[in-house]
Amino acid sequence: MNRISLLALPILALALAACSSTGSTTRVTQVPVTPQPVATQPLVPTSAQTVQTAKLTTSIANGFVDPAALALMTAKDSNEANSAQFYALQFGRPGAPRQWAGDQGTTGSVAVGPYVRVNNLDCRDFTHTVKVGGKDYVRKGTACREQNGNWNVVQGAA
Repeated sequence: MNRISLLALPILALALAACSSTGSTTRVTQVPVTPQPVATQPLVPTSAQTVQTAKLTTSIANGFVDPAALALMTAKDSNEANSAQFYALQFGRPGAPRQWAGDQGTTGSVAVGPYVRVNNLDCRDFTHTVKVGGKDYVRKGTACREQNGNWNVVQGAA
């Protein structure tokens, strides 16, 4: 046998002796675990989900913009106006207009008033000004947020 094998034998014997039982037993007590209930509260949609849902049906064609201006607006103009209208109603500070710009020099701004509670709905006055071809088209009204999160004009200049 070589030297390494001779030295390894006593170390192996000591390791095995340390593993031997001394006759005492260790008792492990199991503690019952009570399962925790899963929260069943409804999920609150994120602002991004709310925005995505509401933008689908908050449309400037539904009374938020003067129909004469709407007839002159491009698809990009309409998208920009829709977005500005929604964000102004949803998050805007009273009196702080939200500006938007579309195609070929078409611009606009949306200003909102404070939230008012009417028939269990949040409502806001708004003024949406669209400038097309150097002419201003102004629409004023009141919009309310329905239970599903969509904004609808409830009164305004026709």
